Amino acid sequence: MTFCIFIGDDFETSLLSFEKLDRASPDLWPEQLPGVAEFAASCKNPITNSPPKWMAELESEDIEMLKELGSLTTANLMEKVKGLQNLAYQLGLEESREMTRGKFLNILERPKK
Repeated sequence: MTFCIFIGDDFETSLLSFEKLDRASPDLWPEQLPGVAEFAASCKNPITNSPPKWMAELESEDIEMLKELGSLTTANLMEKVKGLQNLAYQLGLEESREMTRGKFLNILERPKK
């Protein structure tokens, strides 16, 4: 049995590979997560002053609301969410009463032909 013992730079040079890999081939290097390449390319672009796509449709009132919600503490944000849930529940009760009222007044009945 023969052992080769490399000392210093000889060992490191023996580990080098001079093989050139062509990364342009999609067959050799398929994209593992779809969309990652486009995302990485967009991140490499320099930052522009234009707002993100999702922000283009927001009005100034919406942006102010986002800033206000973003500045809340966790406890305050939870309180705001609970308030919204209570408001939605109250709206549901009111809608139910109005639908019942409409039913008794025959407002929602289809006209007979």
